[in-house]
Amino acid sequence: MEYQENVLCYEDYCRLRESVGWTNFSKEQTQAALSNSLYTVAVFENSQAVGMGRLIGDGMYLVIADIVVNPVYQGKGIGSKIVSMLIEYTTKELPDGGRTSIQLISEKGKEPFYEKLGFKRIPNDFCGSGMKMVIRK
Repeated sequence: MEYQENVLCYEDYCRLRESVGWTNFSKEQTQAALSNSLYTVAVFENSQAVGMGRLIGDGMYLVIADIVVNPVYQGKGIGSKIVSMLIEYTTKELPDGGRTSIQLISEKGKEPFYEKLGFKRIPNDFCGSGMKMVIRK
């Protein structure tokens, strides 16, 4: 597996979302969202995208979005590595004495995956649970 930073493109983004049954946004929206991401991770095997994740926000409040691993590749630690890379980026960019709140919305049933990575549940009535992690430096 090859983990690449800030190379996530529209086509790979859409293909990966489709692989897990998620509806895509318009091309214009998607391209704007990708270009406005703070940091992205794309995972490739034989030049084919098999996983991705994005970090969005303003530096104090951050959101992890679009953690997707093609179902054929799930259970191999790819999703955990993507989330870890997003968290590492956050830690590296945090100024001395700073702190940040990283949040995400989990798909129903995926909450234990994020809890293993240090996130805490913030229950809601929408989909799955809101999850939150605070990092201090």
